[in-house]
Amino acid sequence: MNANTTAENLLERIEASLDGIRPYLEADGGNVKILEVTPDNVVRLEFVGTCGNCPMSTMTFKAGVEEAIKRAVPEVRSIEVTNLTPLGNPIS
Repeated sequence: MNANTTAENLLERIEASLDGIRPYLEADGGNVKILEVTPDNVVRLEFVGTCGNCPMSTMTFKAGVEEAIKRAVPEVRSIEVTNLTPLGNPIS
């Protein structure tokens, strides 16, 4: 298995893990997209829609998104979200 196949497989597994929580995000008008998976297995995400400026996005990330990815894809080293809103500090 070459590096491209491994990276594609990793990306597919991450997407599948996110697909399990997307209905909950979409119910509130939001979603999450993968921006990048680095060669050292760091996943960079972006919340979109209402999730992008929700004061609960940190909780959603920790309890939902991060858990889902780590459970399904244990080789992921870390997960970062580029636009997390600090807890209790909505963007106006």
